[in-house]
Amino acid sequence: MSHNSFGHLFRVTTWGESHGLALGCVIDGCPPNIPLTAADIQAELDRRKPGQSRFVTQRREDDIVEILSGVFEDADTEGQITTGTPISLLIRNTDQRSKDYGEIAKAWRPGHGDFTYDAKYGVRDYRGGGRTSARETAARVAAGAVARKILGETIQIRGALVRIGRHKINRDNWDWDETHQNPFFAPDAAVVGVWENYLDEIRKEGTSIGAVMEIHASGVPAGWGAPIYGKIDGELAAAMMSINAAKGVEIGAGFGAAELMGHENADEMFMDNGKIAFKSNNNGGVLAGLSTGQDIVVRVAIKPTSSILTPVQSLNRAGDAIELVTKGRHDPCVGIRAVPVGEAMMACVLADAMLRHRGQCG
Repeated sequence: MSHNSFGHLFRVTTWGESHGLALGCVIDGCPPNIPLTAADIQAELDRRKPGQSRFVTQRREDDIVEILSGVFEDADTEGQITTGTPISLLIRNTDQRSKDYGEIAKAWRPGHGDFTYDAKYGVRDYRGGGRTSARETAARVAAGAVARKILGETIQIRGALVRIGRHKINRDNWDWDETHQNPFFAPDAAVVGVWENYLDEIRKEGTSIGAVMEIHASGVPAGWGAPIYGKIDGELAAAMMSINAAKGVEIGAGFGAAELMGHENADEMFMDNGKIAFKSNNNGGVLAGLSTGQDIVVRVAIKPTSSILTPVQSLNRAGDAIELVTKGRHDPCVGIRAVPVGEAMMACVLADAMLRHRGQCG
């Protein structure tokens, strides 16, 4: 299988399967002398790990990260710093139930990658989806934690869930602190109860539902990215679309820009105490593929989980018509745990953009 790596100067390669012994990543291009410990990475993994509420998969994984290479003792602080060599991270799998997937060993789940994997490779690891599983994203979150260390404290990356099914947040209630107070990463306290009741109904029906997450990056200087084929919004879109179950990406006003007239969409500029400022951010912090200095805003639509208890019509590998029920432990809304993943992909793209900008412009 090819294409397991992403990034240019900050380059990440992930490996491993859902029910294998472990999964992890190798990070190439991290500058030296950056303080980095397992605790820095663990904090982000803990936000993503399963089993933290009844609204996500009940698979119990501690997701303990081990740093195998790329760090060494700092003689001045007695802590650990990066050496500039490849950083290898390991996360062991400890709670697999491969027997739950026996019925789909020779059958294809509608809406899942089972069929397309068979069509391409002629073989697939059906246990938890193998490489197609959202479990792979644990390695991305670990890499994103390293990317955040490169970016430093002046750049802040935050994510929120803004929609589950037909139920949206009220943006007038937006409170970033609230995203740490509920299991949905919701920035609107009033929607939490609505989502709880809604997802309880979804779980009882044996089905799943989609969601929309929104990721913001503040403090990004103007000028990162490159026109034409290195557009920062293009690379963000590709990174977000690589997340499991992602089916749509928009930057700033996104598809809503199609309803705006030119003077409405224009982010008018003015001087504010000697600094360039904007009256709006319809372009999501990106113009001509380059960052504007405003918040970079990305929204991602996540489809419903394909593994559900509701019977669906499908085919087996022999081509016979079957009625399929997928057993096991699955997220009724995979979009919830996608929020830390979206943040990680934003961090990785921005860390790469930072290093490339520094390489070209000093």
